[in-house]
Amino acid sequence: MKRGFVLDASVTVAWALADERDHYPERILDALCEGEAVVPSIWPLEVANALLMAERRKRLKRAEVENFLSLLQELPIRVEGDNPLRVWGEILLLAREEGLSVYDAAYLNLALRSGLPLATLDQALRKAARNCGVEVL
Repeated sequence: MKRGFVLDASVTVAWALADERDHYPERILDALCEGEAVVPSIWPLEVANALLMAERRKRLKRAEVENFLSLLQELPIRVEGDNPLRVWGEILLLAREEGLSVYDAAYLNLALRSGLPLATLDQALRKAARNCGVEVL
């Protein structure tokens, strides 16, 4: 059985930016060979926005962004939808309790609901995950 995990946008974007590549994002990418990543519905927007900002700051060229997005579509990443009641309820509450943005709380909430570990570069999200008993890859 393949192992799954919740993938944060910070790790995803690190794959695209040469100056942010290190062992951790590469290990997570390798883990996709053995499992599936699950992401909340905010993930495509966060990834697209980060890539656009990198393009505007001349860290990536437009063609590199488009190529990267094509490659992402080939990976076993499943986007799970969130309904407004969950966002306005349990995700907002989790953000308040853990001192996170609602965006980061969406990843943590998905990890909590699914029982999957979390892959993130964000230190505050890592700390909150540990506080909530979520394994951090």
